[in-house]
Formats: sequence, structure tokens, C-alpha cells
Amino acid sequence: MFDVTAIRKDFPILSRKVNGKALVYLDNAATSQKPRQVIDAIVSYYSHYNANIHRGVHALSQEATDAYETARRKIQSHFGIAKPHEVILTSGTTHSINIVANGFSSILSPGDEIIVSQLEHHSNIVPWQMLCKATGAVLKVIPMNQEGGLNMDAYQELLCSKTKLVFVNHISNTLGTINPIEFMTQQAHRVGAAILIDGAQSCSHIKPDLVALDCDFYVTSAHKMCGPTGIGMLYGKEAWLEKLPPFQGGGEMIDQVTFEQTTYAGLPHKFEAGTPNVCGGIAFGAAIDYLNTIGFKAIAAHETTLLNYATEKLLAIDGLKIYGTTKEKTSVISFNIEGIHPYDIGSIVDKLGIAVRTGQHCTQPIMDFFNISGTVRASFAFYNTLEEIDLLTAAVEKAKMMLS
Repeated sequence: MFDVTAIRKDFPILSRKVNGKALVYLDNAATSQKPRQVIDAIVSYYSHYNANIHRGVHALSQEATDAYETARRKIQSHFGIAKPHEVILTSGTTHSINIVANGFSSILSPGDEIIVSQLEHHSNIVPWQMLCKATGAVLKVIPMNQEGGLNMDAYQELLCSKTKLVFVNHISNTLGTINPIEFMTQQAHRVGAAILIDGAQSCSHIKPDLVALDCDFYVTSAHKMCGPTGIGMLYGKEAWLEKLPPFQGGGEMIDQVTFEQTTYAGLPHKFEAGTPNVCGGIAFGAAIDYLNTIGFKAIAAHETTLLNYATEKLLAIDGLKIYGTTKEKTSVISFNIEGIHPYDIGSIVDKLGIAVRTGQHCTQPIMDFFNISGTVRASFAFYNTLEEIDLLTAAVEKAKMMLS
């Protein structure tokens, strides 16, 4: 059975106080908290077998290498990836996206088209703008609607023989919208385009099967999945990873080096130059173990309950508007109260021990679409409770009373 009280005991930070109040952490879309099981994996690595990995003949190096590559295989299994060398360990989602963007700079030609959506995080906009500037390719944008969903008719109209790449997030970090990526992948492949899915916001809520999905690239970060910061994943189909050039040069990613010529190592090392975040990779594996112990069906059921309850409670506040009202969404609520700046609301609820995020959430095009400066965003995880939502609602009501 799903026991949120027992689960919360796994997270040391949830027992602390902020401004004299019990912490209510509702900023999970920015980063998740870490269970003791992940923290213990980090401490164990640095306490018992800290060493650089690969090619080391001594015992510590071999132990660290085994643990790091075991984590890679855990990631492979979790995401339903066919081959372990299709898992590239990176510093996070942004790094992963830039590896692909850099690789396509040698493939695209002037006049080629790439497509992004209006729901994207800046990290899935800026690299493609840079790519277009470098190659002469043209950036096209899938428009959104008032509910915070994407216009699929417009998407299909944008697709053509000139389309080489499509980039879309699995779930919007600002609105919680779950995009129809299965359909979008099928349509991209229909015109011969590759597709990259930004899974930074999805992988804490759902467990995607990447072989079944058939996307060409999928990226995510561990720190939003109860893992540490500074580690993430780039999944790429083997054929694409073989085609793309390395992103960085250095140690580990080489086969032979002379002053006349260098040849590159095979996958995954071709894209993993330099000393990796060994501890981060191992802890990423520990986070995946932890989430699977709880179970993603149980996580989804609890978070749906939280979302529905919070939506009902917050909408009962006069003048409050929620942005992102699609039927398919996850446990994120972005809202404003008429006449009150979101930063002011966030500051007051912080004084009551409640952590929410305010601003544009690195999605200025969404804010421009709604003609607003920003929102208050409350994002819920499986370790949050209905009682915490009651505290949030009361705090927002108090903020409204003070600021009106």
C-alpha cells in the first residue's frame, strides 16, 4: 500500500522548519528532494571507494567502475532502452540537448527546417536558435491554445519534406501539460524527421518506454527524480549517435591520439569526455531503484489526487486563475490572483514555511502568450500531502488579504 507518512520519513529535509514553520516543499518542478537511500549512496561512494573509473587496475577504480556501469544498466532497464551504449551520461538535460544540437550543426543545410513548441523551456529553445544561426536552418513553432495544449493540426501542417528535427517536451514545466508525444513521434517520422523529447519534467511522474515510444532522442535530469544535481541522461538511437560528431574533446572519448590525427572511442564513451560525475551516476541509479520500489502507478495515483484536490481548493479563492487546464496534465499548478504580483504572493507564503516558485519559469513565450509577467507555481511530488495543500490554500488566502 502507498503510505505517504512512511515515505516522508525517507526524506530528512522534510522534517526541518523554515521561518519557524514546518517546511511545505512545493517546488518539485525545479528540483525534487532526496531520500536517505540516495544520500547514503553518495556518502558510501566517497567514504569507501572514491576513485576515477575505467582503465584503472587497482581495486577502488574497479569497484567504482562496476558501480557506475551498473547504474548505466539500471537507467537502460528503467527506460526500456535496447542497448546500454545508447545511454549517454551527461551533466543534465541542458547538456544533453546541446550535445544533439551541436551534432546536427554538421548535418543541417540552409533552408532545412526544425520545429519546437511554444511550451518549451528556454533550454529547448536557445540551442536550436543557435543551431539555426550557425547553419541557416529555419525555426518553426507549434502554437499553443488557451488551455495550455499544443495545436496538433498546426503541427501537422508545419511538417514537410524540409523538416529535419522536431523538439518537444514530454510535460510542460510551467503548465503541467502532458504532450501527445507518441502521436508527435509518428508524425515526425512520417516525413523522415528525427524527434527529441525533453523528459526533464516527466520522469518523476511516469516511466516512459523509449523503445516502444520510438523517439530518436530522449533527455532527462536525475535531480528531478530524487537524484543528485549535475547528472543526467541522453538517450539516442544507436544509428543517430554513430552519425553525430563528439560534443567535446578530451580524455576517455578517444581511441588513438597522435599529433597528426585522433580517432574516437565507440559509444557511449564518444560523448563522455573527461572525468565523469562518478558519484552522481551511481546515485542516479540509487534514485531509480528507490522510485521503482514505490512504483510509478502508485506515484501517479497519489499525485492525481493531490492535483485534483489542490485545483478545487485554489479555485475557491476569489480572483484566482489557473494557467494550464488541459485534461492531460500532471501535478503542477501555475496561478495568479487578479491585481497581485506573483512575487509578492510567493514571498508571503515563504514566511509561512511554504516553498513555491514565482516568475516565468524559463518559459517566457508562455507568459507572453497569456500576456502576464509570471505566475506562482506549486508543483507536487509523491511525498506531498493533502494537509500541505490545505496549508498552501490558507497561506494564499492570507497573502491575498494582506496584498489586496
